[in-house]
Amino acid sequence: MKNWISGVKGKTSQKRLLWLVLGMAAVILIYAWGIVPLLEAKKKADEEIVLKRKILGQYSGILQNRKPAEDSLEKARKQAEEIQKRLLPGETAQLGAANLQDMVRRLAEKNFLSLRSFRILEPKEVGAYRKISLQIDFNPINSMLNLSQFIFDLEHQEKELMITDMDILVFNPRMPNTVQGNLVVSGLMKGSKGKEKGKEK
Repeated sequence: MKNWISGVKGKTSQKRLLWLVLGMAAVILIYAWGIVPLLEAKKKADEEIVLKRKILGQYSGILQNRKPAEDSLEKARKQAEEIQKRLLPGETAQLGAANLQDMVRRLAEKNFLSLRSFRILEPKEVGAYRKISLQIDFNPINSMLNLSQFIFDLEHQEKELMITDMDILVFNPRMPNTVQGNLVVSGLMKGSKGKEKGKEK
C-alpha cells in the first residue's frame, strides 16, 4: 500500500514537474514570440517618430527661411536684369562693336564732334564678360566744351561705357582751343563663359 501511495506521489510530482516545465516553456515562447517583437516594434516606432520629428523640424526651418531666401533671389534677379541692361547688345563681338560704334557716332553728332575714323580693337574676355573696345580719331575741334560734353555723355548714358585710353594733341599750348586726338571707348557684353552658363541652365 505504501509502495502504491509513493508511486502515486511520484507520478503526481512528475506531472507537476512536467506541467511546470510546459508552463515555463509556454511563458518563454510567449515572451520570445509575443513580447520581444512587440518591444522591438515599439522601440523601432519610437525611433521613427524621433526621426520624423527631426525631419519635420528641418522642413519647418526651411519653410521659415523660405521668404528671406525668395526675397534674396528676387533681389539678385533684379540686379542681374539691371546689369544686362547696361551691357552692349548683340550675340557676337562684331555685333557688339557695331552697336558701340553706332552709339559713339550718335553722341559725336549730338555734340558737334567730327570723327575721322573708327577702329575696332581685339575683344578681351573679362570674367563672365567680353570687353569691346573702339578707337576713334576725331578731327581738330575748336571747342573743349564740346569734347568735354561728348566724354560726359559717353560715360553717363544707358550702357556701361568707359574711356580706357585718351591721346589728345593741343596745337598751341598757350591757347588750347584747337585740339585733335583719339579715344578708346570700351563697353561690356555677355562673354562666352556667361553664355555657356546660360546654356547649362
